[in-house]
Amino acid sequence: MATAGQWLEGARPRTLPNAIAPVLAGTGAAAWLGEAVWWKALLALVVALGLIIGVNFANDYSDGIRGTDDERVGPMRLVGSGAASPGAVKRAAFVCFAIAAVAGLALAVTTAWWLVLVGAVCIAGAWYYTGGKNPYGYSGFGEIGVFVFFGLVAVLGTQFVQAGRVDWVGLACAVAVGSISTAVLVTNNLRDIATDAETGKRTLAVKLGDPRTRTLHLVLVVVPFVMSLVLVAATPWALAGFLAAPFAVRAHKPVRAGALGLALIPALSDSGVAMLVWAVATAPALAFG
Repeated sequence: MATAGQWLEGARPRTLPNAIAPVLAGTGAAAWLGEAVWWKALLALVVALGLIIGVNFANDYSDGIRGTDDERVGPMRLVGSGAASPGAVKRAAFVCFAIAAVAGLALAVTTAWWLVLVGAVCIAGAWYYTGGKNPYGYSGFGEIGVFVFFGLVAVLGTQFVQAGRVDWVGLACAVAVGSISTAVLVTNNLRDIATDAETGKRTLAVKLGDPRTRTLHLVLVVVPFVMSLVLVAATPWALAGFLAAPFAVRAHKPVRAGALGLALIPALSDSGVAMLVWAVATAPALAFG
């Protein structure tokens, strides 16, 4: 039986910035419209956290039963290591999805009924990333899924449930957060190119190859700062987003240097920190600018 510490590690807390940053950015965009609602922001955060932890457990379960985690380089997986049964990890994933669904339903009831459909699509996207007969994460579409769900949907959804509409400021924030969130996955898949190729997991990194994947990472970590320049049209305080630049540079350093395997793990956490700092700096700039 897995210990509490192993379950915590299986939840992959280093990925939580992927859930927190879009809610912060979306709330900042809502505040820019003068419509920030704190309790709706909290519910949106519950949805995002439920989905990210749920997808982490779902990936653990699906990859574990397929055997793609048997030679894993990164953090421990519950199923792949044998620490927890596949059934227990699957139940944990669906408990997290249920929590996200309840919070999302509360937002839908107070905002717009069609958000229920959006939530259902998000949960399906989380499960079928590595689950089902034809997981899209195994076909090179995982990065698109992250950009859409943890960038566009998460940021614009957070703005919409608070302000009742979205605008170009929210879209710029969504592109920024979605890009660097995708960079986290690109780093993860770059680290696992060799083992993924052996097990038939055709991620985008496997398809692009090592050099082009490293170039893609550079592009993705630069995009948020391009969006900061765009957001200057809303308020010059948006330049505060450049406070995240040192973290983005540090995140790309091992990628640029050709690091492999375990040496790429710091790039994962640094990419997440860069995303979180960008959101933490940009949200109040929009709110008070």
